[in-house]
Amino acid sequence: MACELEMVLTHDGRDWVSRNDELGIRVKGETLGALDSALMAALATRSDYADRKVCVVMRFDNASIPTWIRQYASHYFNRLVELDLRAGTATEHVA
Repeated sequence: MACELEMVLTHDGRDWVSRNDELGIRVKGETLGALDSALMAALATRSDYADRKVCVVMRFDNASIPTWIRQYASHYFNRLVELDLRAGTATEHVA
């Protein structure tokens, strides 16, 4: 699945955080579902994404975890999510 929006995914100790610095988007949520809802709300305010489906790839920032564990989690936290901004639904696909 080809996605049109790429986000960096991290965890700050309490919330999941997803950002795209080029577009100036930064959202967070206590759960991945809450993160998806926050991202849908942020994208709904943008005319280039509002009222349609958007495929988002969230790549976990491995630099945020200790070096010794990176070998075990090189792609574990990557996500592919299809957000339907019209229906307000998020569908996660296997990354």
